[in-house]
Amino acid sequence: MRLIDTQSETRRAFLRRIGHLAAVGGATPLGLNLAAMGEAAAFGASDYKALVCVFLYGGNDHANTVVTYDETSWNKYRTVRGTGAGGLALDRGALTATRLNPLSAPSAGLEFALNPAMPGLAQLFNSGQAAVLLNVGPLIRPTTRVEYFNPDRARYPLPPQLMSHNDQQSVWQAQGAEGSAVGWGGKLGDLALGSNGQALFTCISATGNAVFLTGESVIQYQVSRAGAVPISAATNAPHGLRSASYSPQAAALVRSLISENRSHVLENEYNRVTRRAVETEAMMTSALAGANLNTAFPDNNNLAAELKIVARTIAARGALGNKRQVFLVSLGGFDFHDRLMEDQPVLLRRVSEAISAFHQATLELGVADKVTTFTASDFGRALASNGNGTDHGWGGHHFIVGGAVRGQRYYGTAPPVSIGDSNAPQDQWHIGQGRLIPSTSVDQYAATLARWFGVEETELAGILPNLRNFGIEAAGVTYPTNLGFMG
Repeated sequence: MRLIDTQSETRRAFLRRIGHLAAVGGATPLGLNLAAMGEAAAFGASDYKALVCVFLYGGNDHANTVVTYDETSWNKYRTVRGTGAGGLALDRGALTATRLNPLSAPSAGLEFALNPAMPGLAQLFNSGQAAVLLNVGPLIRPTTRVEYFNPDRARYPLPPQLMSHNDQQSVWQAQGAEGSAVGWGGKLGDLALGSNGQALFTCISATGNAVFLTGESVIQYQVSRAGAVPISAATNAPHGLRSASYSPQAAALVRSLISENRSHVLENEYNRVTRRAVETEAMMTSALAGANLNTAFPDNNNLAAELKIVARTIAARGALGNKRQVFLVSLGGFDFHDRLMEDQPVLLRRVSEAISAFHQATLELGVADKVTTFTASDFGRALASNGNGTDHGWGGHHFIVGGAVRGQRYYGTAPPVSIGDSNAPQDQWHIGQGRLIPSTSVDQYAATLARWFGVEETELAGILPNLRNFGIEAAGVTYPTNLGFMG
């Protein structure tokens, strides 16, 4: 099985797109270069589509998020996690209100419910607007328990630095350990540039800098929860000056100084970037001024605030000239080595309420079938308790939400409830303490989203380097490159 070179494949795809623009010179201003590259990389999209990644930093405990509900599985879950004082198993009776009612079960008799703090997401699932992807995580190739414990890493490669926060965040977002430079969301943006009137608004983060939205040519644009981020010196009094003495004339002078053309090449480049930042901030602020929503987003919920500015940006898509966009929002704090029962429900309620409000906003805007929201996290966690929480794992469960989602269904392979301390065949997905080997890869997950977004089959290898290792059956499990959750 040949493992591909990520950078060379990405470069080939990119060069195929822009080969006929070889005359575009490196000295041309970056804004013009982006526009030209974008023209070559156009999907030719006439409609609008957006992907919104909700990253749960810290490694969410999947077993108390999507909870086994049928009596047989729940009893096994209770035995492993324990109940009562110090136990980590959720009471089965408390799960009744968030019980999932799928169109078909993943296997005979198997049932799930969501954490009781997630009624909004349960309702979206049961109404056909959301799906659950079971046991997904980073893989280089299909991997079983036997292969995991085999020391021959040339034959049975594993993702780098498993169970490390920073590295696994990077592997999820960029297929490589910490330090990776280009994310698969950014690669989607590279191909989508030409669909947008304003290339700089192709990949937008509402949660700070992240490798997920970094591309070969696309520039990650960051917004705050309030909107576009201005350059302070161009609008506010510099440090040491009283605001009252900072006149409009002084502000205009500062804007001129930090954006005018200069003879020195480095000074000129710095001012050119600054000028672009000032212009794009004004453009975004103007567009957002006319993008108001009636949908109520919950207060005191940072994730909801980030999704609200995403919804407003989508509402401004016409003013900004966007046809394809990729967004990133996030919520942290999911590293529950302790206080799992006390603190995880607080965060999961925020996730459920924020995504529910965001989906309602897309309905208000008439783009529910044009916007797909999906969750990701560093890793899942061990099923076994460490006393008051759970330790780092690998595979976990995630959500896909939107009007184009083939909802009210489970995708992927449901793992048996076990801590995996035997070599029994049913424990092939466990590597000890109930840590799951993913039965679905991030590449399969991303490829399914990318196809819906408009990526061609021939371009997928350049975006998702390990995808060609899937599309097979291994150890009795099928690994399709299209998981089928998008309509």
